[in-house]
Amino acid sequence: MPKRIPILYLIFGVLIAVSVGPLLWYSNTVVGDETGRLQTNEMLLQNTLTRSVGEELAQRQSSLLTMMGNLASAITVASGGELKGDQLHTPELRALLEKFVSTSDNIPYATLISSESKGITAGNIQLDDFMRRELEHAYAAASEGRYYTGPVMQIGSGKESHTVTLVSSPIMVEDRFIGMIGVIVDQQPLLNRLRDDSKGGLSIYVVDGQGRLVAGTDPSYATGQDMTNFAIVKKFVSQGSKASVTDTMEFSVTRNNVKVYMLGSYSRVPSLGWAVIAHKTQRDAYQGVAEMQSKSRLWASLAALIVVLISIFAARGISNPVKTLTDSSRAIAKGDFSKRVRLKSRTEIGELATTFNTMSADLERLVFDLKHAAEENRSLFMSSIQMLAGAVDEKDPYTKGHSDRVTRYSVILATELGLSKEEIEKIRISAQLHDVGKIGIEDRILKKPGALTPDEFEVMKTHTSKGASILRPVAALREMIPGIELHHESLDGRGYPHGYKGDQLTLMPRIIMVGDTFDAMTTNRPYQAAMDPEYVIRIINSLAATKFDPRVVAALTAVFERGVLRMHRAATVTGEEVAAAAGGDVDAVAVAVAAPPVAGD
Repeated sequence: MPKRIPILYLIFGVLIAVSVGPLLWYSNTVVGDETGRLQTNEMLLQNTLTRSVGEELAQRQSSLLTMMGNLASAITVASGGELKGDQLHTPELRALLEKFVSTSDNIPYATLISSESKGITAGNIQLDDFMRRELEHAYAAASEGRYYTGPVMQIGSGKESHTVTLVSSPIMVEDRFIGMIGVIVDQQPLLNRLRDDSKGGLSIYVVDGQGRLVAGTDPSYATGQDMTNFAIVKKFVSQGSKASVTDTMEFSVTRNNVKVYMLGSYSRVPSLGWAVIAHKTQRDAYQGVAEMQSKSRLWASLAALIVVLISIFAARGISNPVKTLTDSSRAIAKGDFSKRVRLKSRTEIGELATTFNTMSADLERLVFDLKHAAEENRSLFMSSIQMLAGAVDEKDPYTKGHSDRVTRYSVILATELGLSKEEIEKIRISAQLHDVGKIGIEDRILKKPGALTPDEFEVMKTHTSKGASILRPVAALREMIPGIELHHESLDGRGYPHGYKGDQLTLMPRIIMVGDTFDAMTTNRPYQAAMDPEYVIRIINSLAATKFDPRVVAALTAVFERGVLRMHRAATVTGEEVAAAAGGDVDAVAVAVAAPPVAGD
């Protein structure tokens, strides 16, 4: 190899030392000092937020108790100091209670209970058993002249779910207990505040004195869950009433076997015995440092670029080779990895050209390997699905190869219907796994050679729901679940597991149910001999628009008549033999499509 002649060593060395050196010093020295300031600012922010939320909680609790005290005074005046007998049910008392609920934004329910344990209510919330027990605790406290604030609870379900607490206040007349006011407080304003403050990686939530979650916005934590796995919460709980009003600390948690370093704070709410907790990963907390380092690297890169430009200007003799390299680089950027630099030079540019060509060849080979690896991964994925389906089929020797055949029929039907490649691929996977739920069916039922009892058939029917449950945690396979869960449904609503009908069934299960039925009727089963395919086609056509989608049935008929199915014919019985076995009733044959017989049918 000819000796390379260095031209720009001096230019590069001086310019890089002058331009990049100070930036590197700044990145390594000044940024370190900035970390301490960011930590202080983050602690101050967390303390401010937790203290603000805590003060809001305390103020809301104080205002609520004041309102309840005013209501108790009004009730005492309106009742004349007695709530016994019919005095509890006067229109005036009911109006006071209803007005209290209607004028309070966050109180959907209130009750007035007398010393005789009789009461009236206002509001539209139905109490469950847990809330009734809380009312009993509140009443016991009120009868002793004490206020009561219960734990946070969930009432209702779905969109009607509410996070609430029960607060009660005794009604006393000259130290004599005459009744209790109990109200359910909706904690949605607290949740809204926490949601608004949980930004930039900051988690903020409220715990009670035992470290159980009172309110939070992270769906991975449930109300009432023990949060003492966070050291900041554990510290608050362990110190109890001696805990500082506010505190901040660094700690760590383990997530997925990886230690994550955190920065957290808490503020006590003495009137409730709660604490507002806030924490953030140190990575998020010190993000400004990372951004500063990134900017330093950017400026260093820009400085290096300027050095290159100045060096090129100072040595015009290398401008043309550089242009050649630039053009080749652009070709590589556009995806032409076959591009090579044809340049002869005894300077570093010549060596750079050689290195560039080596890089291009490596990139070309790497891209090819990546494409090949992606195809292998897809092949492995499909093979895994086929192995899983094969494992299901192997449980029952009578259905060996059933999943593969149903997959082939379903893909043929989807293609005939003109579906896109993406939709066909989803149907392929769904059909391959349509019976995966049979893994959860006992062998004594799955392999039973004779008719199933009604109870056994009910167990067998659960394989569709079991299959859906198996796949539901796998995000990549969720779009395939309808074909697995609903392939035994029927357009007329007489299928299972949900009895869906009509538009409730998407095209995927409609296609797979036809392919499944066709294979079930044309192969030998322990409860029936394989039927003649032409006869099966007639049977399926007779069920178009009642059990099967007419479009899918038409597609099946078309591909069968063209010989596209290329099915292997087992020993079959003719349509006449089947009809004769059914007493001449073809409809009876149709009803039994793809389903094992049940004893007594």
